Amino acid sequence: MSKVVVVGANHAGTCAINTITGFNEGDEVVVFDQNSNISFLGCGMALWIGGQISKPDGLFYSNKEKLESQGAKVNMNSKVERIDFDKKFVYATLENGQKVEESYDKLILATGSLPIVPQIPGKDLENVQLVKLFQNAEEVIKKLENPEIKTIAVVGAGYIGVELAEAFERHNKKVIVVDIAKTSLSSYYDPEFSALMDKNLSDHGIKLAFGETVKEIKGNGKVEAIVTDKNEYQCDMVILAIGFRPNTELGKDYLETMSNGAYIVDETQQTSKKDVYAIGDCATVLFNSTGEKSYIALATNAVRSGIIAAYNACGKKLETIGVQGSNAISIYDLKLVSTGLSEQKAKQLGMDVLSTSFEDLQKATFIETTNPKVKIKIVYDAKTRVILGAQMASTYDMSMGIHMFSLAIQEKVTIDKLKLLDIFFLPHFNQPYNYITMAALSAK
Repeated sequence: MSKVVVVGANHAGTCAINTITGFNEGDEVVVFDQNSNISFLGCGMALWIGGQISKPDGLFYSNKEKLESQGAKVNMNSKVERIDFDKKFVYATLENGQKVEESYDKLILATGSLPIVPQIPGKDLENVQLVKLFQNAEEVIKKLENPEIKTIAVVGAGYIGVELAEAFERHNKKVIVVDIAKTSLSSYYDPEFSALMDKNLSDHGIKLAFGETVKEIKGNGKVEAIVTDKNEYQCDMVILAIGFRPNTELGKDYLETMSNGAYIVDETQQTSKKDVYAIGDCATVLFNSTGEKSYIALATNAVRSGIIAAYNACGKKLETIGVQGSNAISIYDLKLVSTGLSEQKAKQLGMDVLSTSFEDLQKATFIETTNPKVKIKIVYDAKTRVILGAQMASTYDMSMGIHMFSLAIQEKVTIDKLKLLDIFFLPHFNQPYNYITMAALSAK
């Protein structure tokens, strides 16, 4: 029996706690978290803000009482001030102001990530908002009731920025999306796919200010305009959705980190310090498309890392099999899914890659009901022909197809193996010559 201290009860931390207590082997689990709530599903935040779901209750799947009923001791609203990694002590301030020293045998760091805030004039004006925590979303929703909030500028055209743009437009607000990149979703998709999303946003009245860098937010006490290197836009609220950085202040001087500050972990989630594990958004992952450690902040990665760390902290060997960074988005019913590397990203990394694309109807041509087109692109190594990435787009829900490509990358399947893959045919579902098959057959 050992004592495990978990710093952070986010998705990764909660998963680790559930796993350890699930073993029922008597391990003592002590948890510290700075927040007042546990397990908020930020991926559903835009649905709540946009009124597509009526209340946030379903965005939580755990709480202090549930974790404590499983045997963990949970300290909420409690800040860990420092950690003595040599003597194995955590020093924290509890909600009531009490200072505590907590010893540990094993330590799991699940400190997550923090929003990136640009150091520009006006960033502290009223109605400049961040969107990460439940409290952030709650504040934004309350402010949307103010009739004076008519135009909203969203800084950042990644997943969160694009989702929020749709949410605000659903409230009949004028929306401007600003990004230094020339397209939306540039980190996940090649230009021919991100262009579909750009058109989708424009068609719904959202103004795109791409290829522009924010220099200043203007206002007398509260937001009045946002200034870029090319234009000035009048607005009443600014949403900063630029991205996130790993929250590693507690261990940055003691544990090995990568260039962006994320804790470098091995296949068991152990950091450079024995008995100290890092999980979720504060840690690296093994990215199978490159074979190298990388930083990919996704809830799915957080959950898997939490399971792995919990096993190893309890003396049960379990190693990661790596990740592909599989992800998806659905905006105004346009669905984009991807896994692994885009062709653009692979070439930026200096990799020698080729790609093959195909577009066709999802179902047999004689189907008389709704039958949307599906666009697919597969990226593969020019020499080994091993699949490195895939992207798909449609108004049809073809999302499950990307899981096959995720597995293909993990298992180093070649593009040629897909040419004669046994894919069933039934008119209700697909075509006799499936677009996956046709893309593979079209490969150079």
